[in-house]
Amino acid sequence: MDDDPRNIFALKLTLKARGYQMESCTMAQEAIELLQKDDRIGVVLMDMMMPEMDGYEAIRIIRETPSISKVPIIAVTAQAMKEDRQKCLDVGAQDYVKKPIDVDLLLTAIEKLS
Repeated sequence: MDDDPRNIFALKLTLKARGYQMESCTMAQEAIELLQKDDRIGVVLMDMMMPEMDGYEAIRIIRETPSISKVPIIAVTAQAMKEDRQKCLDVGAQDYVKKPIDVDLLLTAIEKLS
């Protein structure tokens, strides 16, 4: 989930080249609804800085919704402050990657959670 279509496009190309399938959303509510409809989603890449509902709130809702509460979430953010990583983990993300995304780190995180 990312509100910037350029980021979604780049991630789709990168992940598809490595054998992954990807669904995309530009709004947090849309992502929550997609998770509720599609139980094949293995990992969520959650942009933390989103309009209307940020990634922190979206993760809280996901964790409070029994049918989707166990889906692994990787927080993705341009924020690089030391406390941001812990804030993401505290709200329920299992891992954290910074933008610009280091593809090798992202793939390691995905494989760890898959």
